[in-house]
Amino acid sequence: MKLSLSLLVAGAAAFQAPSHSARAPTELAATKSQGDVESGATIFAGNCAACHAGGNNVIAAEKTLRKEALDSYLTGGRKESSVVTQVTNGKNAMPAFGGRLSDEEIGDVAAYVIDQANGDKWDE
Repeated sequence: MKLSLSLLVAGAAAFQAPSHSARAPTELAATKSQGDVESGATIFAGNCAACHAGGNNVIAAEKTLRKEALDSYLTGGRKESSVVTQVTNGKNAMPAFGGRLSDEEIGDVAAYVIDQANGDKWDE
């Protein structure tokens, strides 16, 4: 009986839900990202820093990436899933990165942005 149960569990594991990075952008946005902050810093530098260097915003100066601004302007509030949604879909002058970056990369950027904002690290 133990062997049969082990085989059943092993067989069921093959039919698990897709990994975090395989989810659709809207599904990913609804869950808490477990992004990698260090990877997010690298991705941010290559894709976001042109407009958001130092947590600033060269297009709309008041809409920075600092916690007070994220609390005021980010749809859904200051949390990784809200950053994922905005980066994936874009908004106003910000382009969508859903077709340029993978779900995992977007999650990493979101983790980095929230880490920087929550720790008041943008000016370091």
